[in-house]
Amino acid sequence: QVQLVESGGGLVQTGGSLRLSCTASGNIFSINALSWYRQTPGQERELVAILTTEGNTHYQNFVKGRFTISGDVAQRTVSLQMNSLEPEDTAIYYCKASGLRTDSRSWGTDYWGKGTQVTVSS
Repeated sequence: QVQLVESGGGLVQTGGSLRLSCTASGNIFSINALSWYRQTPGQERELVAILTTEGNTHYQNFVKGRFTISGDVAQRTVSLQMNSLEPEDTAIYYCKASGLRTDSRSWGTDYWGKGTQVTVSS
């Protein structure tokens, strides 16, 4: 069984910082990438940032210069340092493991954590 567990969400004032962490555990052979998504009520889940096995990172424009993704895909961990937070960043943040394989012959599957709430007050 595979689990992704996020932590670090909370309530912060505008301009503040939070650090989210995610660890994947269970029967894991390999993961292609770890990423962070967010979702607000009535909206689709949107990509925030991604970290690949090679250590490459990608950010959506709305977080560039404010958020930093880090971690080690091989070690099954990823973090998201969020600075200069704005009320528009309020959302549930989800960790996603892309292309996760449980053995050398399995197809890659995406797994999601249950999410952690981030609330930025104005």
